[in-house]
Amino acid sequence: MTGRIKQVVGCSVLLAAWGLAGTASAQGAPGAQAPAFKERSNEVRFQIDFQVPAAALAAMMPKGFTSDVATTGPAKDCNVRVIFIDRVTINGPDNNAIGKGTNQFVYLTAPVKDSSGKSVQLVLGGLTADPTDAPGPYGNFLLATTHTMKRSTETPASGNGPLIESQDWVFRAASGERLELHIQFERGGSNFRPEYERTFYSAKDPTMARVSHEQLVLDILRNVSTNPPDRVKSYTFTGGGGSFAKLLDGTQKTLSWDNVLWINRTESLP
Repeated sequence: MTGRIKQVVGCSVLLAAWGLAGTASAQGAPGAQAPAFKERSNEVRFQIDFQVPAAALAAMMPKGFTSDVATTGPAKDCNVRVIFIDRVTINGPDNNAIGKGTNQFVYLTAPVKDSSGKSVQLVLGGLTADPTDAPGPYGNFLLATTHTMKRSTETPASGNGPLIESQDWVFRAASGERLELHIQFERGGSNFRPEYERTFYSAKDPTMARVSHEQLVLDILRNVSTNPPDRVKSYTFTGGGGSFAKLLDGTQKTLSWDNVLWINRTESLP
């Protein structure tokens, strides 16, 4: 199904789609202790929501963590997200660039609840283009020995009609892990999401955690639950191999295609 109707999604719906509902930022709260600031970044992202085999996901979870799957809304049935990321800028506490000041990576996250029942995100693993980012802050990133990223926007020959954007992401590790996305879509109405807070834990070692404050502009291109106007023209995803083989075994179901035009993040230790 295709359509050129402007997509209208309320802020609360967008927060639910990203697993953020009811997770307002505590920055500036009276008496709150300032966290240890690590970095800030500006990023472009593409996120795909999947439903993967529950048993394979459970096998990757640390003790005390349980899957936290939405039963309604844009994130309905999603238990794993694959997020392709172009970190355009990366700056430290002194405002100077960290390392090269830029990087590209892809990681898998799962919406979960920790042992206290709090809704958080679990980083299952990732592939990074920067050797200094492996194993990274979550201890489970692999170096992508093959890495390409291309993004382009094309105007119609007639000068009328929607812009067509193409994105191509390829990440492969020497140990066999592979995450690859090729997509072409109509650019449409995007929605601004005010700053919210999310906590990310490592699936390998849950003592490794980061708190992220984020604001972004999100464009949901296709979603099987909310059924917005479908603006995806072509799409292929290849994933699996190595430590991802059981999680992405070919039976996974794609649920949502989300283009993040930009995201501003600050990251701190808990």
